[in-house]
Amino acid sequence: MTGTVLVTGATGTLGREVVRLLVARGVAVRGLSRRARAAGDGVEWVVGDLVGGAGIAAAVAGVETVLDCATTQGRKDVEGVGRLVAEARRAGVRHLVYVSIVGIDRVPLGYYRAKLDCERVVRESGLGWTVLRATQFHDLLFKAFDLSARLPVFPVVSGAGVQPVDVREVAERLVELVGREPAGFAPEVGGPRVRSYRELAEAYLRAAGRRRPVLPLRVPGAVGRALRAGGLTTPERAVGRGTFEEALARRFG
Repeated sequence: MTGTVLVTGATGTLGREVVRLLVARGVAVRGLSRRARAAGDGVEWVVGDLVGGAGIAAAVAGVETVLDCATTQGRKDVEGVGRLVAEARRAGVRHLVYVSIVGIDRVPLGYYRAKLDCERVVRESGLGWTVLRATQFHDLLFKAFDLSARLPVFPVVSGAGVQPVDVREVAERLVELVGREPAGFAPEVGGPRVRSYRELAEAYLRAAGRRRPVLPLRVPGAVGRALRAGGLTTPERAVGRGTFEEALARRFG
């Protein structure tokens, strides 16, 4: 693996793991952050904002590969990817690796439609590109469950299948892709098995030592049907090893 790698979203849940692995492999890493950061961790930190566009041209200058781990919300995400692509093209970037989500073409949520549009921008960028779709990280479920645990009842999405994956395993796969030729759509990364949302919620409550009555919620319409049909899962790509229970043990001890 040669050349400098720019990691956007470098301070996020996934970006931190990607940066750590790249540095451990001796790769020259440039991390994009919205705030100035001190050097000393093996990373060249640059300040930039994908949504506003400030600092992006400087961030991609002299870079061979861009690994886009950044995400915002809705149309701003699409605008940010568009700005990144435009500057990367001008800078002669060889390879753009984009992180996406399993099932965004099956579950008709606004956020997922925006992610599909981001993928389209990447595909039409004129750059060498690779898109890796992954299932939900353990950390995302933790955030949802932490919020639910504050309520007098614990809402769970009825009938929804989830296939959570360890973020470190997704980071490992991304680092492998960075060192290869552009591949288009890479094989998806899913957790070790499909679980029901309720099963995972109950496991969380036990590990956290909390007692809450569980309230099943049936999501209506096309979104609900897609969730119940396993729209966010990829059972044929159950390549992850780390289980949700192992993640709970690390979280709660």
